Amino acid sequence: MKRAEQIAKGTEITITRIFDAPRELVWKAWTVPEVFMRWWGPKGFTAPVIRMDLREGGRYLWCMRSPEGEDYWSTGMYREIVPPERIVATDSFADEKGNIVPASQYGMSGDWPMELLMTVTFEEPDGGTRLTVRSAGLPPGEPTEQAEAGWNESLDKLAEVLEQGEVAMETQFTAEPGTHAVVIKRVFDAPHEDVFRATTDSKLIPLWWGPKSLTTMVEAMDLRRGGIWRFVQRDAEGNEYAFFGVYHEVAPPERLIYTFEFEGMPGHVMLETVTFGDLGEKTKVTDRAVFQTIEDRDEALATGMEEGAVESMDRLADLLEKKK
Repeated sequence: MKRAEQIAKGTEITITRIFDAPRELVWKAWTVPEVFMRWWGPKGFTAPVIRMDLREGGRYLWCMRSPEGEDYWSTGMYREIVPPERIVATDSFADEKGNIVPASQYGMSGDWPMELLMTVTFEEPDGGTRLTVRSAGLPPGEPTEQAEAGWNESLDKLAEVLEQGEVAMETQFTAEPGTHAVVIKRVFDAPHEDVFRATTDSKLIPLWWGPKSLTTMVEAMDLRRGGIWRFVQRDAEGNEYAFFGVYHEVAPPERLIYTFEFEGMPGHVMLETVTFGDLGEKTKVTDRAVFQTIEDRDEALATGMEEGAVESMDRLADLLEKKK
């Protein structure tokens, strides 16, 4: 993430940030209350109440709580919602019931208007997201500077949430532009020791590895550097599909590096690096698979790699939930 542009002109501020995250994920951070409350507000503030009626004509009610325990409420009406490209809404100070109140109730300048206009746009440059926030109608001088500082600190917090992979529990699947790689990310609601164990225990792997429509058998799993692994899947008609590789690194509970090859297409080998990020009671898994050629990668994508990976991650999440 980097700050790309920041302009203050009269009664409007424009702040642009570029995040290393898919646009759909940044959109979700703005539109799902449980995620929005993780980053909304300046540094040190929390957001105990976030309500959103996300439709044109719908209203929102947000509460920021200062480190001293003071609550600051804001409300507005959504004027335009274009997923995942743009949000336009009014923005006013409010009380806890959503009634619009003057800024002076919170000690702000009497010149502060009863209503601002907030426009948020989401663009996709080079696989990331360019987020632009415009707030129009601000009084000049110190109020504008305060609003600018507050937005910047909130967006700093948003960057941290995105970088930690805490925005969504769903699997993120990305074919890296201009490379031979595919990256799969998922945050699991389990400690990283448990997630590592589930991905390296030969008794547990058949419970989640691959689509539900196939049965997986672990024929070999020598979990050490230079060790061989081999999994065989069988469909309802009895057809078998075998996969194998060699472990290059086994560093529990943080990292696995191994080769991956489908026996039905010999010679097409990819190198897979799986890291297990410790987020306390959660774990961020990042699986980066590097193919020998872009053509190999595109062939894998065309034959359902994304669908299979997402289903496997969903099944792993279900298994970890049952193991709690």
